[in-house]
Amino acid sequence: MKRRSIIAGVAGASAAVAAGLYRFTDIFVKHYPPTPYDDLLVQLVDRQQAAALGAKVARPDAPSLAAELRRDLKPDSLGATTEADVAAGRLMEVDGWLLPRTIALLSALASKV
Repeated sequence: MKRRSIIAGVAGASAAVAAGLYRFTDIFVKHYPPTPYDDLLVQLVDRQQAAALGAKVARPDAPSLAAELRRDLKPDSLGATTEADVAAGRLMEVDGWLLPRTIALLSALASKV
């Protein structure tokens, strides 16, 4: 066996192990079960923490909450939307914290799914 074959085999095995760790564990990226609201929830960094916060927000059921968020929130624009919320004074008090309305509603949605 040549040295190149061994190096290629080790590199291939390492790539397979890294791909398996990425796909089947939460080491690199957290994997969540699919929901009908993934187009909105994908913008949250940590759904578990958002769900803990969202449990303290008194909001209606998930479908109406998602419809309201889809109307106001464009894909990949969470930062711009929250800045606009702060600039316009659209804030909500949640457990003693003042949060932009969009963040509070996304957290409430995360707690309902």
